[in-house]
Amino acid sequence: MSDQPTPLSPLEHKLIAVASGKGGVGKTFFSVTLAQALARAGRKVLLFDGDIGLANVDIQLGLMPERDLGQVISGDATLKDVIIPYREQDGSGFDVLPGKSGSGALGNLNRDTLTGIRKGLVALAADYDHVILDLAAGIDPAVTLLSYRAGTLLVVMTADPTSLTDAYAFVKVTHMRDPKADIRIVVNNVANKREGERAYEAIKRAAEGFLKISPPLAGIIRQDSKIVDAIRSQVPLFTRHPQSDAAGDVKTLAAGLF
Repeated sequence: MSDQPTPLSPLEHKLIAVASGKGGVGKTFFSVTLAQALARAGRKVLLFDGDIGLANVDIQLGLMPERDLGQVISGDATLKDVIIPYREQDGSGFDVLPGKSGSGALGNLNRDTLTGIRKGLVALAADYDHVILDLAAGIDPAVTLLSYRAGTLLVVMTADPTSLTDAYAFVKVTHMRDPKADIRIVVNNVANKREGERAYEAIKRAAEGFLKISPPLAGIIRQDSKIVDAIRSQVPLFTRHPQSDAAGDVKTLAAGLF
């Protein structure tokens, strides 16, 4: 496939797509924690829950939105209409564009609807420093359409061999569609940094051998019991356990994005 014909626009550069080859790798936890890390660093952030059928960003944050992406899809609201704030006691925080849980897979939406959502997100980026797209797992064409021409594409994987295989499949599909895509690897839920480095080296070797690219390592996030506690409590990690190992890992990763 040919290179993209035009450079990314300044607004497209603000999009951070978070994807994974398979479910169960902690992608939504990572998206929420990344949004909070960037917000605490003084950035203005919008977190978009793009997993329409299994949307759960609002659940992890303990929010109860009155409107969500379902109203946007039905034409009863605009993307801007359904944005809600998540704020901490000190007033810091970020904005959330909630998805529509239980409404069917993202792939069931037609291309025009998906293209309209993506254009709307690009337009919203004018009001933010970063727009994080928490996408559905897998390589559904709808997922690749929403992530297309994002400024940064973070592929979340674990050290599990099936996760590595599926993450590589996502990298391959993305690279074939857009050879200039800024793909970076996030290794999540590993016992230690060395385990994360080994997992990253494995996917890097595959990409270099078959695709002739070397996607850089965005960061490694260690296993941390504080993550489970935060999710169960419906409170983001930096609020409940700001000094935890995982919080420190995501903070370091976030600092490398700007």
